[in-house]
This record gives sequence, C-alpha cells and structure tokens, in this order.
Amino acid sequence: MPSYTAPTKDQQFILHNVLNISEMDIPGFADLDRDFTDAVLTEAGKLASEVLAPLNAVGDKQGCSLENGVVRTPDGFKDAYDKMSEGGWMSMDLAEEYGGQGLPYIMHTAAMEPMVSANMAFNMYPGLTHGNISAIVTHGTDAQKAMYLPKMATGEWSGTMNLTEPHCGTDLGLMRTKAVPQDDGTYKISGQKIWISAGEHDLSDNIIHLVLAKIPGGPDGVKGISLFIVPKFMVHEDGSLGERNALSCGGLEEKMGIHGNATCVMNYDGATGYLIGEMHKGMRAMFTMMNEARLGVGLQGYAQGAVAYENALGFARDRLQGRAVTGVEAPDKPADPIIVHPDVRRNLMDQKSFVEGARALTYWGATLMDRSHKNGDEDAEALISLMTPVIKGFLTDKGFETCVLAQQTLGGSGFTQEWGLEQFVRDARITMIYEGTNGIQALDLVGRKLGLNGGKTVMAFFEIIKTYIADNKGDAAFEADFLEPLKEASKDLQAAGMYFMQNMKNPNDALSGSYDFMHMMGHVCLGLMWAKMGRASMDALEAGDTDTDFHYSKIATGRYYMARQLPATKMHLARINTGGDTVMALDAANF
Repeated sequence: MPSYTAPTKDQQFILHNVLNISEMDIPGFADLDRDFTDAVLTEAGKLASEVLAPLNAVGDKQGCSLENGVVRTPDGFKDAYDKMSEGGWMSMDLAEEYGGQGLPYIMHTAAMEPMVSANMAFNMYPGLTHGNISAIVTHGTDAQKAMYLPKMATGEWSGTMNLTEPHCGTDLGLMRTKAVPQDDGTYKISGQKIWISAGEHDLSDNIIHLVLAKIPGGPDGVKGISLFIVPKFMVHEDGSLGERNALSCGGLEEKMGIHGNATCVMNYDGATGYLIGEMHKGMRAMFTMMNEARLGVGLQGYAQGAVAYENALGFARDRLQGRAVTGVEAPDKPADPIIVHPDVRRNLMDQKSFVEGARALTYWGATLMDRSHKNGDEDAEALISLMTPVIKGFLTDKGFETCVLAQQTLGGSGFTQEWGLEQFVRDARITMIYEGTNGIQALDLVGRKLGLNGGKTVMAFFEIIKTYIADNKGDAAFEADFLEPLKEASKDLQAAGMYFMQNMKNPNDALSGSYDFMHMMGHVCLGLMWAKMGRASMDALEAGDTDTDFHYSKIATGRYYMARQLPATKMHLARINTGGDTVMALDAANF
C-alpha cells in the first residue's frame, strides 16, 4: 500500500517565504501568520494521512454500488466524511454568518491539497459542495443563502453541478433539459444529465443539485440557459426535510479511475426547481462554479503527481539494482539503491521540479482569487481568468505525466496493484478531461483570454515577469541560473502571441498552435515560480536559516527546472510558427 505524508514544510515555505501572505493587503491575510497556518495545515495533513489515505485503495477496489435507487459509497467513506464535517473542513472560507470560518480562499486551497493527494475520489464529494456553495453565495437570493448554506457548511447537505447531457458536452447550446414555470414561482425540471460527480450517495442527508436547463420560449443556444436549485429532498421553510423530489439516479458509470466517487446518470422527471440568478443567465452563474472547479482540478493534477512522486522516491531509495557508474556507493549491500543512477535521478527531478513549481503557481492563483473577491480588484480578476485555463490544462497534463514517470520509477512493480502507483495514474487521467477538456482550455486561452481587455491582461502578465527580473538583478549566479532562462522563455511566449495577432485572418493558424501556447505559458509560469522560490531560499540562507538542506534542495531543483524544462518553450514556439497548414492538410476522409 502506498504511503502519504503531507508536504507541510513546503506549503509553509510557499505561503510565507515566497508569497508572504501575511503581508498582503487583502482582508484576513494579516491573521495568517506562520503559527496559525502551520496549525491548520498540520491538522489537514493528519486527516489526510491517517483517515483518507488508508481508504484510497479501498474506494478503488470496492467502488460505489446502486441498489434500488440508492448509491452506497465504499466502506469507511461515511465515517471519514463525518470526521471532515466535524472538523469544519467543508466551509473554511465561507462567511461566518452562514456557518463557515471566514478564512481566505488560499487557506482552503492549501488545506485541501493533502486531502486530494490522499484520496482524490473521496475529496470530490466535499469539493463539489464547495463549488456549489460558491455559486449560491455569488448568485443566490438572501432567502436561498439562508435556506441552503448553513447545512451545506456543516456537511449535513452536499451539492453538485449538472451540465452535461447524453447528446451535448462542451456545446451546451444543444441542451434539452426543460424548466417549465409554475404559478407558485417554481419550475418543473425535466431531462437527463450524465457524468454527474457525487450525484447520489449516502454521505449526507440531502443533496442540493445545481441544474442547467432551458425555459421554453427563451433565446436559442447558450443565451437561453438558466440555472436552478433542485434539492433531492424538498426543504420546508423551517429547514426540515420533506418529500423526495422527482429526481433519481438512473445508473453509475463504469470508469477507468476515481472508483470511490459516484459518477451518476441523473433523471429529472418534473422535479421542483428554483431559479438562481437571472433568467437566461445560467451560464454566468455556472461559470462561478466552473472557474473555481477548474482551479481545483489543476490542484488535483499536481496533487496526484505529488503523492506518486513521494512513493517513487521511497522506492528509489530502497530498491537495490546494479552499481553506480562512478563506483560502489553501498559497499555493505549486494547492490546500490537505484537512486544512484542518472536516468532515475532525471526521472525523479522531472517529478519533483514540476510538483513544487505547480504548488507555488496554484497557491499564487488562490491569492489572486482572494484579491479579486475580497478587494474587488478587477485586475486580479482578469489575471486569474487568464491563468485559469493554464492552471487547469497544463497542471493536469503534467500531473498525469508525473504519475506515469513515478510509475516508471518502480519498473514492473509500478504496473502491479500492490504498490498503488497504477491507481494514481488511472485517477489522474480524468483531470485532463472533466471541467472542460484540456483542448478546450487551450482554445479558451488563445481564442478568448489573450484578447481579454484588449490584450491588456496578458501584457500585465508579461509586465509582472519583466518587473521581477528588473527588481532582482545584481546577483550574477541568480541571474545566470534563474533570470536569464526566465527572460528567454518569456520572449518565446511573447513571440507566439505576436504570431497569433498577425495571423488571426486564418483562425486555423492560431488554434492549431493553441495547445502548444498553453504549455508554453505553463512553463513560463512555473519558471516565474521557480525564480521566486530560488530567490526566497537564497535569502533564507543569507539570513542564517538553519534548515540548509531544504533550501539547497530548493535551489538545485529550481536550477534543474530552468535548465532542463523551461527550454521546452522553444520547441512549442517552433511548432506554433508552422501555422495550421500541416495540421489541416488531410481531408477528414483521408485519416
């Protein structure tokens, strides 16, 4: 069985040495000192390693079952859910007036990481609820907030999002689910939704579904979509539960991974629903949930990579095979541990440099979310909007790749169920697909986000890099190892953006290179994060920090990323510059 230990030290380093969160001018951040965040993250780590991690293989083997319309979750999931509810982990960043703790979103993000690493399938249940809460907070009426949020905050009730239908996924304009107005102001919801995570289960007393549907007579396409609250059980005015609503789980998907999460076919047969937000503006309301979910999926991508790397590292230190090419390193043993071999080191360094860079990027994104929501900062909102497809797409692509690299480290053992690496690979695979496939994320980045605010937002991103480089000159070694590679990669990214601007008359030229651009931007973002982490560790050593091994390791890992990973921007730029001719050359019939 694989092991898991939360990366609390690295989390603390990013929060305080790199981001300096307690010094940020965001409401609530001044209270986030090292002692406070350490206490929160230590407890989150204990819950993850002691309660959730042992259930990961259990959930994978048992899966969920559907019996007479009731979905049963794997053994131990209900007890774990109750422990998570009792600890207040469901609603850390929800306002206290609704039963939350009122903490910033960055603390929710950091606390959830170990839980996702420990048991991704389980964490999807509270994860969907959190996104549901965010949508109701932003778009619900005062009465709706008072009705649903307090019990969702405690975990007594959970939540979902219902978008996809059998005949339409990304193109929601083809939606057929109907919402027929009633005289009492409610709506009758009829239709079928598929791939609904946590759509039915035995963990909470009620499930509050957010369902996209069309009101008859509304505009065609996505402009005619509205969003509705559709509870599993009707809720009386006093908050007590009434009769079962006219909805049911029609089946469970048989999936490659995340077996412990119930992925449901949901049937709505005239179910009572309540409009949330404006009529025909459902996509606007749903995107509140989807954007948060996409950041969460990016976290899932690297968090699975993180636990896979931890176990690959442990194996590499213990597994004896051959001798080091430079001479025997373990003379008291029949062979040296495989970590002495250069290609194993390369494999592990690829994993380590990605995971730690991705963690820093995700936490930075969470602070942008806080700045946007708590300060009303439109620039921060635009920047995180730009970054969302990168965080979702790049981190899940590379997170899955990291799981495969970790599996490869174990050789034949990695292919067996006994060691658990193959489950991380299978579970991580979905992150590249749901909440908008990564191809869609790339199209969104190039087709919509680059032109955001007339291009001012992406230029602001480049200015962040330019300013950082200018402000940190003076140390020759740091410039050579970190700043110059970052500068070169940023130039590549700008050149790609310029290519798109000059070739927009043929959209195939731009969109054929969109996936490469998403990866280019991902590398540049991680390059910026590694420059910040390298500088922070150098500063810590100069200040006399006694944890020298940690900081030397951080600097060496950063140098590795800048030298071995960041140059990939040149490959992606070369691909982009070929345009769309080679991509679109074949007629559909000739494939």
